[in-house]
Amino acid sequence: MRIIAAAGLLASLVVLGIMASQSARADILPVPPFKGNDTGGIIAYSMATQTDARQVAADHCARYGKVVKFLAVQAYEGGYISFACRWVPYGAADRPIRTLY
Repeated sequence: MRIIAAAGLLASLVVLGIMASQSARADILPVPPFKGNDTGGIIAYSMATQTDARQVAADHCARYGKVVKFLAVQAYEGGYISFACRWVPYGAADRPIRTLY
């Protein structure tokens, strides 16, 4: 029984040693300048200074038949603009318009 416990302890120490020797790399996966789904999304502030962020968000939400509501702006390099896609308000006659140009 002691041999099994010693082997388990040795194996866990080896695994911990391997994990400690590897560096944590958060920069491996690139962050896209625009990311969203049917509930909303984010736009990188650097992209928002080059394009019309309102139009990008409105076109994205119109794909799902929804309208855009902007939530927050982090107005610095590395910041994001967040938005939510909401259902079309009651009383609206048509679906949201999506521009195709």
